[in-house]
Parts: sequence; C-alpha cells; structure tokens
Amino acid sequence: METKAPRRTWGEAITDFFTPMGQRLVAMGENSSRYRRLERLTAMSDAELAERGVKREDIVRHVFADVYYV
Repeated sequence: METKAPRRTWGEAITDFFTPMGQRLVAMGENSSRYRRLERLTAMSDAELAERGVKREDIVRHVFADVYYV
C-alpha cells in the first residue's frame, strides 16, 4: 500500500520560505555590537548603572542615542 505525503497549506509554505530569513536576521542582530552593549548594560545592577550615569529605563536610549532621536 502506497502512502501519500501530506499536502502543505499555503501558510505552511510561506512559513517555510520566510523562517530561515527571519532566523538569519535575528542572528545578525544578536551579533551586533549594540546588542551586546545592550545586554551588558541590562545585566548590570542599578548601582553599576548609576556609576555610569544611566538609568535602567534609559538603557535603550543610551545605546541607540547616535542613531535614533528618542
């Protein structure tokens, strides 16, 4: 008896097409120096941030200040 492979839906085909691109974009973002700096600052305590003159709620603004006016 021969079994047929299940048919994929359009949604599955689109997902299969875009998923690798999305994964590459995420990997590129995670490898950026800004992302690493953001991670490093986020891991610091509030006291360590205060020594650097940064409030926790301002970390993103601090890291991207030269790119975005926020």
